[in-house]
Formats: sequence, structure tokens, C-alpha cells
Amino acid sequence: MPHSINLRIVPGLYGVARLATGASVPDWFNGPGFSALVRSDDELTLICLQDRVPGDIEAEPNWRCLRSLGPIPFNATGILQALIQPISENGIGVFVLCTFDGEHILVPDRDWDRAERLLEEAGHVFVS
Repeated sequence: MPHSINLRIVPGLYGVARLATGASVPDWFNGPGFSALVRSDDELTLICLQDRVPGDIEAEPNWRCLRSLGPIPFNATGILQALIQPISENGIGVFVLCTFDGEHILVPDRDWDRAERLLEEAGHVFVS
């Protein structure tokens, strides 16, 4: 498991929205900032800046995001565990999205300061 991972705060507050299985990607999803789309057999999950998510859409608001900075080899092990363990062991829920180049960890805004402190105490470094 890596000792120290460089992290960057991804600006903004994010919403995690759920749409029906066969839903098309709505226009409101497109725009600036981090976003992600995951389609499964039983739902379409969209993550984007929460001010773009309409009020009539089922969504969990008020998530903040950080991401690992590489390069980290694609086959490296223990990266996700090293990031999640200090947070989840202290009762903070996370929502995780992995991309080709890094891990994105979403943490409830109400727990953000504590999560950031826990990650630093675990040896991870926040960079600009």
C-alpha cells in the first residue's frame, strides 16, 4: 500500500442523481466542472455540479470531491484502500469513481474538514 498519495481538491458542490434505466442523458448534465455518468442494468447515475440538477430529479446533494494525482500505474494496488480507509474507519461515507488516471472520492460536505484532516494524518498531501 502506498504511504503518501498526492491529492487535489476538485472545486464545487456536487449532486449524485438517479434516473431511470433507459433515460437519455439530459441537457442539464452537460457543462463545466467534474462530471461522471454510470449506466447500469437498473439505473443511470449522473454526478455533476449540484446547481445543474433540477429540483424534480431524485438526487443526493452536497458532496465535495477530491482526486488522486498521478501518474499512478494502472495496475497499482492499494490506492483506493489507502484513500478510503482513513475516512470510512471514522464513520464518514464516501462515493467513489475511478477513472483511467485517478480516483475521485466524494465526501459529504458536512464531513469535509474532518475527512481532509484524516487524509493528511494518514500521510496524504493536498496540492494545488
